Amino acid sequence: MMAAARGRGADTLPRVDETARRERRAQARRRSEAQRRRVLLVAGGGIVLLILVVVLISAGGLPAIGGGGERAAAEPKPPPELPRGGRSVFPEFKVVGFAGAPQDEALGALGIGSLDQAARKLERQARPYTRGPGRPPLLPAFELIAVIANASAGDDGEYRTAQKKKVVREYLAGARRARALLLLDIQPGRADFLEEVRRFDEFLAQPDVTVALDPEWHMAEDEVPGQTIGSVTAEEVNEVSAHLSRIVRQNRLPEKILVVHQFELDMIENRRRLKAYPGVELVLNVDGVGGPKLKIEKYNAFIERRDRARNGFKVFYEEDTDRLSPAEVMRLRPEPEFVVYE
Repeated sequence: MMAAARGRGADTLPRVDETARRERRAQARRRSEAQRRRVLLVAGGGIVLLILVVVLISAGGLPAIGGGGERAAAEPKPPPELPRGGRSVFPEFKVVGFAGAPQDEALGALGIGSLDQAARKLERQARPYTRGPGRPPLLPAFELIAVIANASAGDDGEYRTAQKKKVVREYLAGARRARALLLLDIQPGRADFLEEVRRFDEFLAQPDVTVALDPEWHMAEDEVPGQTIGSVTAEEVNEVSAHLSRIVRQNRLPEKILVVHQFELDMIENRRRLKAYPGVELVLNVDGVGGPKLKIEKYNAFIERRDRARNGFKVFYEEDTDRLSPAEVMRLRPEPEFVVYE
């Protein structure tokens, strides 16, 4: 019995094993075919995705690899320039300006008529200074008396009045329409030059606003404007220069000019101590009144001091006698790089 049983098992086992092997091979083929289809599907989708990414990058729809989004892909904003281009004032430009204030026409040409009228007159007045081959182009300037010295002490005893910020904004808007610089002229009375300059820091942070100092109206504690001729020390001028230099650096601004008016050699005490600061061009402006002979002699006397500064010259419409023409001003040697009319 046991032998018979073994015999039947031996006869049927080969057929069972062959059927199982055929089934396993069929399953393996089905799995292999399914795997190949998945591979082809993934590969095809990757190719389509790659093509889509390339098209989007080419069209500007996606940042380049490593770009970090729109902010990283954007180019850095260029630094601001002067009203008529560039970042350097001298020797690229000849600066010609009008001085004055809205309170009284006697304060200068800038206070006569509207600002647009003053701008047109300034362009006509400045035209001869830029004629001729090799001459630099014009950079006009509005010199607003931003702090006016007073004969009365005022509430704080400082003998000066500052323009309201509304007025400064108005003059800045007018200067910008004319593509001109705005110079804020400081007549501090008994106040400190640097303190008066700092009250206008929000404007000085602009690329087209700068400063002029008027030492004639800078008084000691016992002096009154109009009764005494004032002065300034080189150290006080240097403080203002350093302050402007910091503003230029912090705001990536173009060059600023710092104009110091003078008609006597001793109006700047210790003038040999004047320093140069990055981003600031110091201009010493000869602004005495009189006839041509006196004004030319005064200019030559200042030039002989060989100050390390740019040269300026002021012309008065009313106070000067036999007023110098632009051609006569340009014959001064060295030729002034800054000319202002009052």
